[in-house]
Amino acid sequence: MTGGLNEVLLAIDAGNSKTDVAVLSQGGNVLGSARGGGFQPPVVGVAAAVDGLTEIVGRAWEEAGGAGLPPTFAHVAACLANADLPVEEEALRAELLGRGFSSSVGVHNDTFAILRAGVDEPRGVAVVCGAGINCVGMTPDGRTARFPAIGKISGDWGGGGGLADEALWFAARAEDGRGLPTALADALPAHFGLESMYALIEALHLGRITMAQRHELTPVLFRVAAAGDPVAESLVHRLADEVVAMAYVALRRLGLHREEAPVLLGGSVLAARHPQLEERIRALLAERAPKAVIGFVTAPPVLGAGLLALDAVAAGPEAKARLRERYEG
Repeated sequence: MTGGLNEVLLAIDAGNSKTDVAVLSQGGNVLGSARGGGFQPPVVGVAAAVDGLTEIVGRAWEEAGGAGLPPTFAHVAACLANADLPVEEEALRAELLGRGFSSSVGVHNDTFAILRAGVDEPRGVAVVCGAGINCVGMTPDGRTARFPAIGKISGDWGGGGGLADEALWFAARAEDGRGLPTALADALPAHFGLESMYALIEALHLGRITMAQRHELTPVLFRVAAAGDPVAESLVHRLADEVVAMAYVALRRLGLHREEAPVLLGGSVLAARHPQLEERIRALLAERAPKAVIGFVTAPPVLGAGLLALDAVAAGPEAKARLRERYEG
């Protein structure tokens, strides 16, 4: 183990589908790392979800040279999916503190890892659109901006799952005559080798097509929109509107809307760089926050968790550059 047992840091990025853990020196070196499955406390409970993290942390600790010794860290930075509300963050923090890893534990929604990975200092806004949609912002003095991001009940619209559902709604109504005609009515069932929306609805209802497979319809929606279908285009435009609305509100809450501040876009839907979507986002944001600088995050989010850990111990710029080089270089 490089350095004393109380000198190393723990970075956790736990998403819905996978978890990455890194043991770091305060100089920014990765001493050990491990990967595991998704983090879903709403499904399995807080204690069981943290049990899963503990196993992954143990593997990273052993790789770092700590075999036979209890994992002990100067600070733990845990960026966790489903930590959407402060009360959920506190419950997860209490559970992690109870595991004895460290007396210093910071729990953040996993969107903060994406934001921190994309900026050289903890300042800016990130909008993430993958299966769902979320937005967070932060400033160096510790202020944050965030949304509950738990679905329609918290005012959210969009994400890959939401887009797929909207596309299905319009396609179903187009086929039976209740709605406007759209090429989605042919394209969506064709993706699964089916001949009609009725056949697709039946397959979805009876479980022959899974929820995970339903998300495959989002790229189909973008292809139909790119071909000029008005209904599909309207959904792409609405997603751009939502992305910009979230980004602008977060910028305004932090007093960054009139400054040259980064707005980072991440998640599978935004990282795909669909031209129609990106062009509208750029145009709308230029109207509302002209000095905002749009960027895209491609680095692993565990980098952001590591940088948050280094922030917490006031590590110097050399340490942060070293960690960034490890994940970006």
